[in-house]
Amino acid sequence: MFLDFLIATFQENKQEEAIVWKDRTFSYKWLLERYNYWRDKVKSNGISKGTIVIVEADFSPNSVALLLALLEQGCVFVPITESMIQNRDEFIGIAEGEFLFKIDKDDSVNISKLKYNSRNQIYHKLKEIGHPGLVLFSSGSSGKSKASVHDITRIIKKFKVRRYRFRTITFLLFDHIGGFNTLLYTLSNAGLIVTVSDRSPDSVLRAIEKYKVELLPTSPTFINLILLSDLYKQYNINSLKIVTYGTEPMPESTLKRFNYLFPNIKLLQTYGLSEVGILRSKSKSSRSLWIKVGGEGYRTRVVDGMLEIKAKSAMLGYLNAPNPFTDDGWFKTGDSVEVNGEYIKILGRKSEIINVGGEKVYPQDVENIILKHPRVLDVLVYGEKNPIIGNIVCAKILLSALEDDNTIIIEDIKKHCKDRLQRFKVPVKITISKNRLFNNRMKKKRES
Repeated sequence: MFLDFLIATFQENKQEEAIVWKDRTFSYKWLLERYNYWRDKVKSNGISKGTIVIVEADFSPNSVALLLALLEQGCVFVPITESMIQNRDEFIGIAEGEFLFKIDKDDSVNISKLKYNSRNQIYHKLKEIGHPGLVLFSSGSSGKSKASVHDITRIIKKFKVRRYRFRTITFLLFDHIGGFNTLLYTLSNAGLIVTVSDRSPDSVLRAIEKYKVELLPTSPTFINLILLSDLYKQYNINSLKIVTYGTEPMPESTLKRFNYLFPNIKLLQTYGLSEVGILRSKSKSSRSLWIKVGGEGYRTRVVDGMLEIKAKSAMLGYLNAPNPFTDDGWFKTGDSVEVNGEYIKILGRKSEIINVGGEKVYPQDVENIILKHPRVLDVLVYGEKNPIIGNIVCAKILLSALEDDNTIIIEDIKKHCKDRLQRFKVPVKITISKNRLFNNRMKKKRES
């Protein structure tokens, strides 16, 4: 069986805690029994190898057991979470879902048959070889969301080697390659999956204290939220050993402050993409933005300052976009990087670079400076079209306290930038925002 190694782990650890959900604990024995229940249920509903199954859910006991049952049955698993709800019908149509499992907040499951009958060649290839699949949608921050299709047998191989067991918060959802990776890693090592009712600093910190969480995989934006909230002062988070971060560049000020406040927590930068999976990574140190990526099954190279990856776990292709791989199988990540020996530093997405009269401006460079202003809590830098110089640099600012008239503080921030940045990098347009500067995936969305 495809999941033999995972089932063996469950059998060996029947009495161990597997999942915490709504302050209830479920053992590996329960998970094993529920997995078998869903295997029978899937078969009795006529769901066979190659069936495209939409699962609308957050992490819960039933969603985890159902996922494993669908993979063992050789289905194509298409997760849809609350963060994608506004695009739900569009995504179901792109994926050509044939069945829908909708799991509500009480963990009750409703099964319905959908109208689609997929004929996509990528799906046909998976069905022909009898392998389960995974469809992930990109966040669409630089255009229309793309649906990448994976052969899960390629992804799951690395989890057959036992590693460290952690009590882990499932912060990233399983519609994100990082969340899917976290789930499989935790289960394959008989760790504890700690779910949270919402992804607010209060909920996450409370769960860390209550369940002695050791590993928190998250984003730089959320780390910054924790620091800004001051809620960390109310909770005992001494159990936390590692915080991993990825999905976007880390602001230097956030990195520095986190290390100052939590010197005993190891910060580890990760790197991965929906198209190629999560690479093994090693940060130069907790205080460094330099990272070494690669490992077994991965090769990396830098061409014209842009990172490219060749991976055994790479997707089979997109459902709704052309093949993005080079003729020799390399994926162009779109990430601009600096190289120092074996290490690289992620500068930002190529699509986010602001071209000002022929000069390149990386939003992160400008944000790092603005965040040093004592009145600034958060900032988002982006480009806006300009008929004379191509683009201008713009910034949305979240202040520590609102004012009736923002003219003075805006001028002060501009002066702060002029004293520290080259002229073409200084924001021409600054607006004060009352709203959060990130999307539902806890990631900054740069748009004008």
